[in-house]
Order: sequence, then structure tokens, then C-alpha cells
Amino acid sequence: MIVKISVRNLVEFVLRRGDLQPGSIGASRALEGIKAHQFIQKIGGSDYVPEVSLSYSYPNPEHLSSYKSNLCESLTLEVNGRADGIIIKETTSCIDEIKTTSLDLDLIDESYNDLHWAQAQCYAFMYASQEGLEAMETQLTYVQLDTNQIKRFSRKFTFIELEEFFINLVEEYLVWAYRLQEWIVKRDESIRTIQFPFGTYRPGQRELAVAVYQTIKQTQKLFAQAPTGIGKTIGALFPALKAVAEGHTKQIFYLTAKTITRTVAEKALLDLDIQGLKIKRLTLTAKSKICFLPEESCLPEDCQFARGYYDRLRVAVDEMFNEDAWTRQTVENHARRHSICPFEFSLELANWADVVICDYNYVFDPRVYLKHLFLEGGEYTFLIDEAHNLVDRARDMFSAELGKESWLSLKRKTKDDNKRLTKSLTKVNTALVNEKKDCTETTGNGESVQKEPPNGLIQALRNFIKEAEYFLKTNDQPYSWQEHLLDQYFQALSFTRTADSYDERYITYKYLTGDDFQIKLFCLDPSMRLMEALGRGRSSVLFSATLSPMDYFMNILGGEETSYKLKLSSPFPAENLCLLVNDRISTKYKQRNSTYDQVAEAIQALVLTRMGNYFAFFSSYHYMKEVYSRFRELEPQVEVICQFSDMKEEEREAFLKKFSQNPEQTLVGFVLLGGIFGEGIDLIGERLSGAIVVGVGLPQVCMEREIIRTYFEASCQLGFEFAYMYPGMNKVLQAVGRVIRTEKDRGVVLLIDERFSKTAYKRLFPEEWKSITCCRTCDSILSSAQNFWSAN
Repeated sequence: MIVKISVRNLVEFVLRRGDLQPGSIGASRALEGIKAHQFIQKIGGSDYVPEVSLSYSYPNPEHLSSYKSNLCESLTLEVNGRADGIIIKETTSCIDEIKTTSLDLDLIDESYNDLHWAQAQCYAFMYASQEGLEAMETQLTYVQLDTNQIKRFSRKFTFIELEEFFINLVEEYLVWAYRLQEWIVKRDESIRTIQFPFGTYRPGQRELAVAVYQTIKQTQKLFAQAPTGIGKTIGALFPALKAVAEGHTKQIFYLTAKTITRTVAEKALLDLDIQGLKIKRLTLTAKSKICFLPEESCLPEDCQFARGYYDRLRVAVDEMFNEDAWTRQTVENHARRHSICPFEFSLELANWADVVICDYNYVFDPRVYLKHLFLEGGEYTFLIDEAHNLVDRARDMFSAELGKESWLSLKRKTKDDNKRLTKSLTKVNTALVNEKKDCTETTGNGESVQKEPPNGLIQALRNFIKEAEYFLKTNDQPYSWQEHLLDQYFQALSFTRTADSYDERYITYKYLTGDDFQIKLFCLDPSMRLMEALGRGRSSVLFSATLSPMDYFMNILGGEETSYKLKLSSPFPAENLCLLVNDRISTKYKQRNSTYDQVAEAIQALVLTRMGNYFAFFSSYHYMKEVYSRFRELEPQVEVICQFSDMKEEEREAFLKKFSQNPEQTLVGFVLLGGIFGEGIDLIGERLSGAIVVGVGLPQVCMEREIIRTYFEASCQLGFEFAYMYPGMNKVLQAVGRVIRTEKDRGVVLLIDERFSKTAYKRLFPEEWKSITCCRTCDSILSSAQNFWSAN
């Protein structure tokens, strides 16, 4: 059996030791790093051979007469990598390992990083084996990204020394590799024997499952609209697991936008466990929720769980591998036992999990995505649930923003303690003052948009990053402002790295807010960066109950002409849903003040037809509260509850608990369209009898939405649709989807807005909305709903 591993992963797995450093302080910047590599390779001369691919299989009888482990009898370890450069010399050849950094080169000496030497030695051994050389030189070339300064160190090794070093690495890794292979055999056998957990497929579910399997097999992307009730979670996971056992993919990432959908995925895997499935499944929990010391910084001098982290990590991973379900609780238990950071521990476990359930940002967000997995790509499958949410999330992830006042505050704090830092902070503050002046003097309204990036500010931030890293690497005295410094450091990193990707799909947006000035590198069209991120895996399945219009979502979510698309029909009888439209009430912003009473009366008419639980969805808090107060006066016998901002998890659960299976009086929950109760919740049977959707869900008109509208109007003449109509109607469709969750559910929905009768909006209605009754009075709402309930 052949096991493949990269030189980098081999070295890090066996040799990495010491403290956990927050956020890769001093790490290379991707685009500039590539340019620096190319520069060094270019000036290397005719004897310099760049980017040499090397491979070595162990055991290798040609060079090794005896092996230290009998594991070689059942495993062959194939080590692969690409040397940055090989310098061909008359006497001996030299491996050049290039490392880029934003650190001051004065902080780097020959012993700066043993892992860098280890990588160079591995390449030297592989090349010497290939060419039959008796000795090799190794060279580390460090390039400072801001100054282009170069610092080099070199060492010489005999082939015997290189051979011994390499074999020791391989032998230590083989023990782990053998354990992995034993698990893979056990896992694949279990996957092959499991049956679909529900006996029969629901209508459309088999079609989805086949499409998912073929998409993975053919290394493609699939965009699938799978309406509520099809069972899309198990319909995607089951064939993906089968593809793992057939060797079409190695690892599954189930990506979600909300905690509740992660729970659904976990439940689906539990159902398969009952069938005998054996997999390592990991659920990643946000750092803010899982951190043991939230009040401390992540620096090793402040956090005991970061100090010596890598010294204890291997043992913790070994123990964790005895478990199959790597839940939050399991991760925390093992992390405490070994005194390591639970968040970083969970990220490490992602290397070995068969299925990882996590938020979108672990694959897409350039600030936090799993670089140790995705930097070089791999045979991963991305199952992206509720993919309609990815549009706005992607814009946020690929954008970056700074506020001026926090920089001025840090400058004042450091002025008596560190002159170098203060000087760099002064430059950042001055650059922000200049940007603010341009914003106020050019437009006069406190808002400004420009196509070019703020180059002066970016340069000042890069200078600050360099000084902050110098301070963090050399300082051993605690300061009260040190955590503030870390916050600004990571903000600066985010801003400058976003600037590296700045192109025609970005704009610079500047605006005044309260007592502060904000500047934002705003990603208008995330399609290319999403396409790039999806390319880190082998295949991707993007699915949702509301992925309509399909062409819009394929366009903006990184789809290609060759991508597959699948649009499934609802599995539920259309007659189970009574769909009513009141198109005599305008909910446009300018008319809202005159419609509060009308909307309250329309809600009353619907909920009086049958005792039960109802949702009333609104597009703004203000509109919701105004109608809420009027409805309470109009119908005091009905219990009414209202969503409020910043609800905690336990408050949300208490809110939903009110929607009981056997209500003794009518309950109406006033909630936000597109909010926490607008999607991803299951109130089955009598827990929800109906919903009222007030308005077409258009996002609030603001400068950012107008910028998006202008951009897409110029690029495809669909500015209003991309910025407002499609996102708005998606919220409406999600809200309506709360009512019918199973084949036995029945319910009524009232859509209130004159625009629901317009052709442009009706085109976006799903196929299952075959029968819509227009009710322009409260009496007609009452009678239509009564007729539905009496017939059912």
C-alpha cells in the first residue's frame, strides 16, 4: 500500500516543537512571497535550476540495505516535494530553500527555524539519491518582503548524514501512517456495507444522491436547488461517503452558515452510525466559544495552553484517535488533559478527520481558512449547505475595513514606551487623516468611493506590521496596551492581504460614522475568489432549498460553464400549502407609515381562521414593532411575542419553545425576514400553522448596496436584481419554507405587497406555487383560509 506525504508535512509532523504563536506572526505574504521566490530564482544565474520536483519512495532497495521497521513490509511511503532551487556546482550541488518573511532580518540567525533546515536536508537527500551524489550543500535564503534584503546560511552534509536524517524522519512517521492505513481499511469496509438509513428515498432524493456522486467522481461542481423535504443533508452526505470508499475523494467538508444546520449534519451521521458506519468526524467550534482563557491574549507568555503547545500535541492526537466522534466536548476534554489550546487542537485534527463539519470561513475566509490543508490543494469534497447565504458572507470575508480612532488611541498609549512603534503608528494615523480629508473635502457628504486602493495607507500599514513583529519577537516586558497592539496588528494584516487581491472587482469605500472614520476595501463581486477557493478541493456541491434564479447563483458563487446544475421539485403535495397574496398594500419605505393598521388587520384575518402558531415576517425592526403594537391592541386574546436584537442562544431556544405541538391558544411570533428565525428551523406539524410575509425582502437601501447595484448594472445590466431583488426574494422563499417541513404538514401563507403580482417577481416563484389566491380584503383572506382548513 502506498502512502503519500509532502516534505513539508513530514517535517512538521515529526519535528515541530515549542510554543503556539498567534496568527503566524512574521508569516509570508502570499503574492509578494511568490514574487520574491521568482526574483531569487531569476538572479541565480545559468547554474540555478528553479522549482525542481523530487520524489522518494521508502523503502528503496537501491540505496538502503536494511530497514529499522517491519512496517515497510506492508507500506510504501512516497515523499514528494518541490525544491525552490538547485544550484549546480562543479564539486557538489546545493539545495536552495527560499523563505520570505516580514520580520527584520536582524531577528533571523542560522538557528532561527530548525524546520527550514529539515526541509532543505530532505530535498538534499532526495536529489543526492536521484543523482548518486556523495555529498550535498544546503542553503537557506531569507528574503525580507518590505526591503527585499537577503540573508543566507549554508551547511554541507555527506550522503550518509542525509540518509540517516531522512530515514529517522520516515521511520517515525511510518508508525502513524500504519495506524492511519489500518483505520482507512476499517472505514472503507464500513462505508461499503452501510445502506441508505431510511429504507426508501424521498421523491428527488435519489436524483440528488446520484448527481452528488457523479459530481465527485468527475471532479466537478454541482449547483443544486433541493426544496425542503427532499432530505438534502443525507442526500449529499451518503453518496459523498460512498465516493470516499471508492477512492474518488479523501475527505469531506460539510460547510454551513449556521449552528443549527451543523446539528442536522451531525444527526445524519449518527443515523449512519446506527447502520455500522465507522468514520472520524470533527465539528469545528468558533474560537470565541471554545477558548479556555478568553480574557488572556494568545501569546505563549500569557496563555498556558499556547506555551509548549507543540511539545504535547502529538500525544494528544494519538489519544484522540481512539475516539470516532470529535465533538466540541471531546475536543475540550482532551485539550484540558494535555493542557493545549482547544481551538488550535481542533484545527490540527482536521488533518485526520474523514468528515469535517464547519462554518464557511474555514474554507473561504483568507484570514482563517485551513492553510495547512488547502494551501496546495488536495482531494477534498466541499458540501456547501444553504449556499444562498454564501453570497453576502463571501463579500464580508473578501473585504477588509479599518477605523481611524483605534489607531490614534494605540499611538497615544505607546508614545512613552516604544518610539519605534509610535513612529509607525503615527504614519498610519497620518495616512488615515489624509484619506478622511479626501472623503470630506471631495464629496462633502461624509462618503466617498474610488476605484483605486489607498496605496499610501497600505504602505504605512506594512511598515507598522514590520515594527509590530519586531516588538513582539524581541520584547519581554509586559505592557498594558499589548493586547490592543495585537488587535491592530491582525487588522493591518487583514487589510494588506486583502489589498494584495485588489482588482476591478473591488472599490475603496470611505465614510464617517459617529465619531470615527472608516475605510473599506469592498469586494463587490466575490465570484473569482470563490472559484479560486473552490479550486482548493477536488469537487464541490453547492445546495439550498432556494437557489433561484440558478444563473445568478452560479454566476456569483464561482460557477463555470461546465458546472452541473440540478433543480428538483418539492416532494410535498401542492395542496398542502394555501398561498394567499394581498397586493393592495404597498410596503415600500415611503408608504409604510400609512400601512401599519392595514397589515395588522390582514394578520388578524389570517390567524383567526384557525387556532395555531404563526410567524409574521418583516424586513425591518421598526416596521415590525409598529405593526406589533397595533396588532396587540387589535387582538388582545392572541398571544404575541416579538424578536429582539442580539438574542442569545438560550433566548432563541426559549422563543421557539413557545411554538408547542398542541397550542391551547393562538400564538403569533413577530420576526425579521432573513433573520435567525427566517431559515434553518424545523417547526413540524402543529408547531407552525402558517406565516405572513410582509414585503418582498429587499435589503435596506444604503451606500454599499448602491455600490453593488452600480457595479452589476455596468457589468451585466442587472444591478437592481443582483443588489436587491434576488437577495430579497431569497429571504421570502426561505420564510415560506418554514411552514411545510414534512409530507404531513399543512399550512397557510399570506404574502403582503403589491409587487408580488408583478411579472418580475412572479418569475422567481418556485414551480410548486402553482395555485395562488389573490385576496385584496380581510374578508377574502378569512374566507380563503377557512375554505382551505375545512377542506383539509
